[in-house]
Amino acid sequence: QVQLQESGPGLVKPSQTLSVTCFVAGESILTNFYYWNWIRQPPEKGLEWIGYIDYDGNTYYNPSLRSRTSISRDTSKNQLTLQLSSVTPEDTAVYYCARDPSVIPHTRANYFDAWGQGSLVTVSS
Repeated sequence: QVQLQESGPGLVKPSQTLSVTCFVAGESILTNFYYWNWIRQPPEKGLEWIGYIDYDGNTYYNPSLRSRTSISRDTSKNQLTLQLSSVTPEDTAVYYCARDPSVIPHTRANYFDAWGQGSLVTVSS
């Protein structure tokens, strides 16, 4: 059974880069046709899809966040990393990683079958 667990900094200052790591257990991130997604939920708002990295290491980002987003992976540690640069208080959110087991990737959360518990990141000076 796959398990995902996020680890983030808790507090980031405006204009800095946010970095959150997702540790994956029970499944290799190299497994064919799995897409590893990042999603966030600001306080009292809905889920926002950020992007994914696939089994081949290809990435795809939400166009609204693309210029500030980087998703990478460390295959030796079976973990994923999200970096979001030039953050503002509007980037305050719970950040989640999630698996999409579909052959064709999706951006809607209802397709994701495994989630981490989330990591709250607050952007404040």
